[in-house]
Amino acid sequence: MIKAMIVGYGNIGKSVLEALLAAPDFTVLGVVRRNAGGTQPAELADIPVVDDVEKLSEKPDVAFLCTPTRSVPVEAKKYLALGINTVDSFDIHTSIWDLKCELDPVAKKYGKTSIISAGWDPGSDSVVRALLEAAAPKGITYTNFGPGMSMGHTVAVKAIEGVKAALSMTIPLGTGIHRRMVYIELQDGYAYEEVAAKIKADPYFAHDETHVMAVDSVDALLDKGHGVHMERKGVSGATQNQRFQFDMQINNPALTAQILVAVARAGMKQAPGCYTMIELPVIDMLYGEKEDLIKRLV
Repeated sequence: MIKAMIVGYGNIGKSVLEALLAAPDFTVLGVVRRNAGGTQPAELADIPVVDDVEKLSEKPDVAFLCTPTRSVPVEAKKYLALGINTVDSFDIHTSIWDLKCELDPVAKKYGKTSIISAGWDPGSDSVVRALLEAAAPKGITYTNFGPGMSMGHTVAVKAIEGVKAALSMTIPLGTGIHRRMVYIELQDGYAYEEVAAKIKADPYFAHDETHVMAVDSVDALLDKGHGVHMERKGVSGATQNQRFQFDMQINNPALTAQILVAVARAGMKQAPGCYTMIELPVIDMLYGEKEDLIKRLV
């Protein structure tokens, strides 16, 4: 059994717990969260909740980093240095390579693996994009997200001063272009114009058309559904007009969590270092004997 712990317990952390409890090859040692001494959700009644990994009864094999994306580099280094594998869903696309370069020497130093950016995009969608490019090396792939709630963008908005609650929706406009619809509850004493300007200037939003609206209740709008429609038109060999489509509608945190569990399994089988999902053998993400998997899936 792979001994797991969850770091952070928001939407992703809760879904990771559900996915781990459903997995036949994982056991949950506990959850690390800042308010470990406070009242805990009912589903954690039989799960140790601590504020420090050292307080767990055993040393975990892997830490699921369910913290905000911007805290991943620090958290990953911390647990790698303790001799624990890490997995995360870091989702700032333009910074993934830099994060890999930053964590790879740390993981190798301590003989562990760190699987980064392993949600569904970046993550499983990255694997699909790679496969489509293998099928048609010359061409263009458009990835159209939504409509749906973006977990990373929502967390980024919540971190902005003056925001009490937030929801960031991604609306596909086609050909990989998106509109961001951001709904916020303002904290008392803050001006809407100033908060909206900070949101639009954040790197998560600066490159997209972004609309910020103040509402009375974010909870009244909340829907964790999301989706993606991916299209590639390209050339296979010398043959033009090869066309591919991939489409899914999903619950955002549930799929992110399931992918994290799959890559944590794969991380146990890799040499020390930092990996993205396109570097992992797909068969290593699956539970079961290799012979049986090949017979069933090939």
